[in-house]
Amino acid sequence: MQNANVYQLNRNRTSTSRSVPMADVPSSAPKPKLLDQVREAIRTRHYSYRTEKAYVHWIKRFIFFHNKRHPAEMGEAEIARFLSSLASDGHVSASTQNQALNALLFLYREVLKKDIGYVNGVVRAKRPHRLPVVLIRQEVRSILGCLDGSDWIMAMLLYGAGLRLMECLRLRVKDIDFTTNQIVVRAGKGDKDRHTMFPAAVKEPLAKHLDLIKRQHQRDLERGLGRVALPNALERKYPNAGKEWGWQWVFPATSHYTDKVTGERRRHHLHESVLQKAVKEAVQKAGVPKPASPHTFRHSFATHLLEDGYDIRTVQELLGHTDVTTTMVYTHVLNRGGKGVFSPADRL
Repeated sequence: MQNANVYQLNRNRTSTSRSVPMADVPSSAPKPKLLDQVREAIRTRHYSYRTEKAYVHWIKRFIFFHNKRHPAEMGEAEIARFLSSLASDGHVSASTQNQALNALLFLYREVLKKDIGYVNGVVRAKRPHRLPVVLIRQEVRSILGCLDGSDWIMAMLLYGAGLRLMECLRLRVKDIDFTTNQIVVRAGKGDKDRHTMFPAAVKEPLAKHLDLIKRQHQRDLERGLGRVALPNALERKYPNAGKEWGWQWVFPATSHYTDKVTGERRRHHLHESVLQKAVKEAVQKAGVPKPASPHTFRHSFATHLLEDGYDIRTVQELLGHTDVTTTMVYTHVLNRGGKGVFSPADRL
């Protein structure tokens, strides 16, 4: 068994460890700041914006922890002290500690081009075994009954299609197929695409919702607006695609923002806090005592499919899990009472 107090950081290099192409600049030009180099390296590899924010955050924490010393002057010992402090003083979870580790690995390997060996004496954060919060069907009905409008539609998609919150908010019009009753999830977790079901119960309300959004989009076009951001380099390849109906957000924001690069006014999708707040209020109003959130609908989707007798591999595919062991957690929360064993008290 690997020593719990040792991190093996000298992992095999992956395809993402290629050198970062830098733009040609005059030799007299000032060298970009360290964090700007980190951001550039992350964007070159098409990591998500959330990953960029997290990595920059942990690198800043690491620098300030060591009194603003430059990371190039530090190494394994300083990394070990920082990670140990997160566990012993900050009481962070194992996943949070691992995220900080990954951020520092990225900094040293991809930006500073410095190999990191073994880091000894790291206090490991414990990884507890937690079961997800799952709603029974009556609780789902009660919460949905306290929602309306687009909030109800989004919650129905989370529960009826097993979508993650950001997967739902990032849906575009072209991703929903009313004919085949399918939803295409683009660039989901791990930058993976997948198909999932389109619940019939939400079909008519969503069609009416899209009709309103289409009229709003038409008004935006008449005002010289109506553009949304496109992924990767599609904006350069198809300059006018950002105004096309198929690329519009299914759940657009109520106002426009100004793009920092182009200076154009665009419409983003709804912020995740909108649905988070609505679900929290609905849970309280419905009198459900569980700490339910939008992601709880996804847990309930998987559990209820297994209760209905669907194969776990099918559920795995619908959820987009790489490993079936991730999906297996839902077999432990099925409403069968003690893993299907009858209590002796019930036979008295």
